[in-house]
Amino acid sequence: MSGGRRMPAVVVHDAAQAAAALALAGPGGVLLLSAPGAAGSLGAAWFLALVRRAAEGAPGVPHAAALDCAEAPGHALAALREGARLVVLDPACPAFPAVAAAAAEIGAAVLPARPPALDLRDLDLRRPGGRAKLARWLSHAG
Repeated sequence: MSGGRRMPAVVVHDAAQAAAALALAGPGGVLLLSAPGAAGSLGAAWFLALVRRAAEGAPGVPHAAALDCAEAPGHALAALREGARLVVLDPACPAFPAVAAAAAEIGAAVLPARPPALDLRDLDLRRPGGRAKLARWLSHAG
């Protein structure tokens, strides 16, 4: 959260997309969200490194990162051990309360659903139109 308002979320698939989102975020910041189920396919270390690399190029820009763990509590716990502070986990998962409690113990959080987000997968951020769409989303979402 930033200034009492929810950070707008964008789904990032690579470091260039994350860097573009941070560059256009402004003072309200941005939530960098992984693709659905990315914890199981790409892993927490990959996603956290992607966010870290992008953030190094945008010092001072408020941001958070959320790794989607689908319905896999093991992936969520592994992500928390890797340093994730925000994970998405299906609340129908029987271990949801235990994962949420483990997260709370270390100052992390578990989201029961993905927030509304602009998926950057099909947006060409090399074009002015793509960057303009992202900038509009960041300034009006949240």
